[in-house]
Amino acid sequence: MLPLLDGIRVIEVGAVVLGPYASQLLADLGADVIKVEPLEGDIARQAFPHGEGGGALFVNNNRNKRMLAIDLKAPEGRAAFAALLKTADVLFHNMRIDAADRLGLGFETAAAINPRIIHCAAVGFGQRGPYRDRPAFDDIIQAAAGIAGLGIAAGGEPRFVLTILADKIAALHAVYGILAALVARANGREGAIKVEVPMFEALTAFLLNEHLAAATFDREGAVGYPRILSPNRRPFRSADGWIAVLPYTDRQWRAFLAEIGREDVAEEDWFKDARQRAARIDTLYALVAESLAARTTADWIAALSARDVPCSEVKTLEGLLTDPHLSQLGFFDVPETWPEGVVRSLPQAVLFDGFEPRPDTPPRGLGEDSRAILRETGMPESDIDALIATGVVKSAPD
Repeated sequence: MLPLLDGIRVIEVGAVVLGPYASQLLADLGADVIKVEPLEGDIARQAFPHGEGGGALFVNNNRNKRMLAIDLKAPEGRAAFAALLKTADVLFHNMRIDAADRLGLGFETAAAINPRIIHCAAVGFGQRGPYRDRPAFDDIIQAAAGIAGLGIAAGGEPRFVLTILADKIAALHAVYGILAALVARANGREGAIKVEVPMFEALTAFLLNEHLAAATFDREGAVGYPRILSPNRRPFRSADGWIAVLPYTDRQWRAFLAEIGREDVAEEDWFKDARQRAARIDTLYALVAESLAARTTADWIAALSARDVPCSEVKTLEGLLTDPHLSQLGFFDVPETWPEGVVRSLPQAVLFDGFEPRPDTPPRGLGEDSRAILRETGMPESDIDALIATGVVKSAPD
């Protein structure tokens, strides 16, 4: 944890990945993140696989936070939440707008309670468009935003990217949206600030950054970046496994061709012209594929690295756990304060020089900080006891 956002309080009403991942990044930067959960808890707490610290998905997205478990459907719960909201800088949720409004989390309600609040809502689809009321999950957004359809463009079948891509990209958009709003407020912007992060639009812009291609200049122009959509741009078989090789510049292509003894290709007229070479990229990729099967992955890595040609072995998920670079960095090290059941953790990846890090805190139990958080709002102890006794708030024992 780093002290860059000291003094900033963020209330997260999030679940599973999008909301928790975004607010964890803010917590990693020093924000006081209060995670507000329903009495049954974030469903990721129970997601398989499960250890002493909870579900792995929960453990990997909820460090450095404090936990309040409260029933926002109850009038007493909403009143207690309103008292907490008055102390916050940011309110962030990733639920559908109508559900948020029913729970008192909508922008108008929040701004009336705290006129300086930064209100960030991560939604499936932008609220000014006809899809605004559609339910959205990661697979749905991957399909809607064209990610799954990339396989069709490359001559195959549609397929989802095998990671929770839409949630995590939207989470990163939410983080920069919140940080930008905090800067605007620091620069004198008055009043509440409304930030909307639509998953569909965020992922579409992410995808079309390069794939808008000729349609950038011509309304009838073809979309799709040919170099990326080439079926031959893929991991290649070596003699003993898989390897990724990507010569890109003229120098890199010449170096690769020299390594495989095909300097003659570099003397072709079409190769010397960058546009013609791009048009015949499949020919070059096919040459790469044919060559790599003759030697082992380790041999190729050594030879191509010596020539400064971009290359990498194709790591499996298991291979990442023993990667020598990550191991030297202590990438998966677990802080001493974490529960025994956690044997690997994931770090904040962005480095800031000149800031003294503080120890990360593990994900907390459901309602573990409820009483302490409500005390900070100025609520009398007797009122807190009543909320706990009536089941509106869940709290761990003091």
